[in-house]
Amino acid sequence: MVGCSGAGKTTLARRLAQQLGYRHVELDALYHQPNWQQLPTEQFKQVVSEALQGDDWVVEGSYSAVRPHVLERSDMVIWLDLPRAAVMRQLIPRTLKRLVLRQALWNGNRERWGNLFKLTPEKSILVWAWQRHALYRQRYGDEMRTTPASRRYIRLDSRQAVEHFLTTFPAC
Repeated sequence: MVGCSGAGKTTLARRLAQQLGYRHVELDALYHQPNWQQLPTEQFKQVVSEALQGDDWVVEGSYSAVRPHVLERSDMVIWLDLPRAAVMRQLIPRTLKRLVLRQALWNGNRERWGNLFKLTPEKSILVWAWQRHALYRQRYGDEMRTTPASRRYIRLDSRQAVEHFLTTFPAC
């Protein structure tokens, strides 16, 4: 499951994993350690490799360090390609809710109020999503056009497309 931050990858991955009876593997949860420390690359690769044992998983996220391994093990890639405005309409309330409710994300990490007002993408999820949207659209579009025949690539470009996909998935 790939797409821009805020596109709905986690929600869709959880729903799909539950529908299939598979494990949900969230790369952010593996990568972001307590206090937002990043797992060193070799450790991250190892942890992801362990998480992808067997065939009963739905993984979401796209980290360049592990992307080749994830793709190698995947028979399908689902790309959430919502318009930038739709992503921001989802991301802003989600971020504010996490801040106000002090929701723990992964390993005890929480969104930080100070980051809401930063203009650097590495600190602000809102700026990250806004700036990376076009880059991801280009990257995943190119990947979709060059994917091997053995890997199905599905592009979902609206909430309606996501719901339709989930209701018809066994027939896909």
